[in-house]
Amino acid sequence: MRRAVLVGTGSSALVVALLALKPHQIPGPDTPAARSPVPSHTATGPSTGTSAGTGTYTGDPVDTRYGTVQVAVTVTDGRITAVKVIQAPDQNGRDQQISSQALPQLTQEAIKAQSAHIDTVSGASYTSQGYAQSLQSALDQAHV
Repeated sequence: MRRAVLVGTGSSALVVALLALKPHQIPGPDTPAARSPVPSHTATGPSTGTSAGTGTYTGDPVDTRYGTVQVAVTVTDGRITAVKVIQAPDQNGRDQQISSQALPQLTQEAIKAQSAHIDTVSGASYTSQGYAQSLQSALDQAHV
C-alpha cells in the first residue's frame, strides 16, 4: 500500500512538472526580435493597390539558433525571379558548410515554388525555417 501511494504521488508530480514546461519557440517575423528597425524594401517600379509589383524586397532578419538569416527577393510582374541571401549563419566552419549547401537548394525551391512554402533542407532545419520566414516577409511587402 505504501509503495502504491509513493508511486502515485511521484507520477502525479512528474506529470504536473512536465505540463508546466513551455515549448521552445523560434522567433518568427511577427516577434520584435526578428523585425528590422527600418522598413526594408526598394521597389524598382510602380506597384498599384493589391497587384504584385516589380522590384527587390528585403525580408526581415530572422534570428535562429545558429545565427541570423535574411534574404531579398526580386519580383518581376508578380513572379519571383531571384532570391539573394543577405545574412546567413557563419559563426564557424560547420555553419558555413551547412549554409553553402542549403542556401542554393532553398533558393531553387523558392523560385520553383514561387512562394515561401518550401521544403526544409535536411541538416539545416533552423536555417531553412529562417530562410522561409524572411522570404515570406519580403513576399508580403511585394504583395505576392
